Amino acid sequence: MGVAQAMEALTERASLMKESLHKSQTITDNMVGILGSFDHRLSALETAMRPTQVVEFEIYLLLKLKCDSGFGDKMIRTHSIRRAHENIDKALKAAEVILDQFDISRKAEAKILRGPHEDLESYLEAIDQLRGTIKFFSNNKMFKSASGVISHAHGLLSKALSKLEDEFRQILQNYSKPMEPDRLFECLPSNLRPSSEGEGGGGKTHDPHHKSLENAIFTVPTVIPPRVLPLLHDLAQQMVQAGHQQQLFKSYRDTRAAVLEQSLRKLGVERLSKDDVQRMQWEVLEAKIGNWIHYMRISVKLLFAAEKKICDQILDGVESLRDQCFGEVTVNSVAVLLSFGEAIAKSKRSPEKLFVLLDMYEIMRELQPEIELLFGSKPCAEMKESALNLTKRLAQTAQETFADFEEAVEKDATKTAVMDGTVHPLTSYVINYVKFLFDYQTTLRLLFQEFDSKDPDSELGAVTTRIMHALQNNLDEPEKPKHNPELELHFSQILQCLTVQSSGSGPIENSNISRASVKDRFKTFNSQFEELHQRQCQWTVPDSELRESLRLAVAEVLLPAFRSFLKRFGPMIESGKNPQKYIRFSPEDLERMLNEFFEGKTWSEPKR
Repeated sequence: MGVAQAMEALTERASLMKESLHKSQTITDNMVGILGSFDHRLSALETAMRPTQVVEFEIYLLLKLKCDSGFGDKMIRTHSIRRAHENIDKALKAAEVILDQFDISRKAEAKILRGPHEDLESYLEAIDQLRGTIKFFSNNKMFKSASGVISHAHGLLSKALSKLEDEFRQILQNYSKPMEPDRLFECLPSNLRPSSEGEGGGGKTHDPHHKSLENAIFTVPTVIPPRVLPLLHDLAQQMVQAGHQQQLFKSYRDTRAAVLEQSLRKLGVERLSKDDVQRMQWEVLEAKIGNWIHYMRISVKLLFAAEKKICDQILDGVESLRDQCFGEVTVNSVAVLLSFGEAIAKSKRSPEKLFVLLDMYEIMRELQPEIELLFGSKPCAEMKESALNLTKRLAQTAQETFADFEEAVEKDATKTAVMDGTVHPLTSYVINYVKFLFDYQTTLRLLFQEFDSKDPDSELGAVTTRIMHALQNNLDEPEKPKHNPELELHFSQILQCLTVQSSGSGPIENSNISRASVKDRFKTFNSQFEELHQRQCQWTVPDSELRESLRLAVAEVLLPAFRSFLKRFGPMIESGKNPQKYIRFSPEDLERMLNEFFEGKTWSEPKR
């Protein structure tokens, strides 16, 4: 019985031992699996800790030499443990940074694979994150997988930038539409908007009171919505940063240049050669010149200014590419506009073209400040030079037309004498021509200055005098009494009284002329004008149109000259004694007395 019990107890204990061994094996297997999962982490940790182990070993040796007691050994062990903990913390932090980079790269890849259409801002952010990943692993190539990560990121970045180029082109094209003429006309000052009767604002364009445009407001149109411009700018910056300047340049140029040219075609701009111009009837050509003047003003002040504005905003920060893009966008449009002006300037000269040449010259001078501002960069230098050359060529052609007209008047073959008291056709034509010239006084002064004229006012007087002399020389003997040479002589002498010049090249200042000299000038003017008035009041000009034209021609030259002289030197006389003795006439007196010319009346003393 005792043996049986002992055997039973032994069997039970063997069973318990077997179960315990089985549990122990299971725990061991689990630990092996857990330790295996940390194998790759420990490898990275070993790499990170390797430099610090050398330092620890050196510190250990140093402390070993200095410590003779067991206390020193304890300090060494304590220090080593502490440093090991620190190194482990550093390694874990480094591992965390690496894991963060992997996480950022994974999220950026997901955004890029979705494309830029859903969320462009997130797409651009993902590209920046990819660049950051590439930079990080390029600076930490000790990691075994760094080269693979960099290669994958570069491939992804290349795809992202390709999609970015497509997105830039697509957005720019979607929001780039040609401007309708009505929208452009709304941006003009009200006095320059075309009437419903005229085509594109054509017809006669010259305004003798052109100064009204000096303070006129031109509103630069919005060609791309402002909310889109920041997106286009960000896309352009990404392309430039990736070295894709040429792709950006081509996309921008092709899109905006085509739209600008379409806007001009809608407006009515067409390319015409010199031969096309030469074949046109004068009435048709005159209308086209009027339209061209209108088109030039709209193009420079509105369309080109708008292109410059969006180009500066989209390509802000990339000066060289910005100026190049603007130049390439506008070059064809500028060439089409200037080619018409060149064709007119080079076409066969004729007297009737003089005034449209002056109109064209006037608009080029008006636009010159804007042209120099818009096309002032190096890539645009050729366009600016072409515009300035056209201005000079128009001035040259206008001056040559003056000479042609003078010669044509002198050699006119119309010799039929008019015996019934009516005006000779040539006389009427020349007088009207001269009258129109005085509508262009401001423009003519600018034109004469193109050729270094030191006194544009006297140049205009000389041109007018030569034309009138040519007319007088042309007329037959019976017609000569109608031309009143005394008027020319006295008128010239009176104007000399009102012109004070120094021995140098220009007018002298008030401080350089004595009061006595000014008094003499006023006295001479008084006596000569009274004599002229007395004689010309006795003359009779039967034709009312010619009579008014003659009066107007005299008034338009004499009155401004007198007002200027009176304003400049009158105070010197008025501050002295008996000013009324010298200043006998006011501008209003002169105007009233000029209106009595050619009426066949007796001269009377003006009432004061």
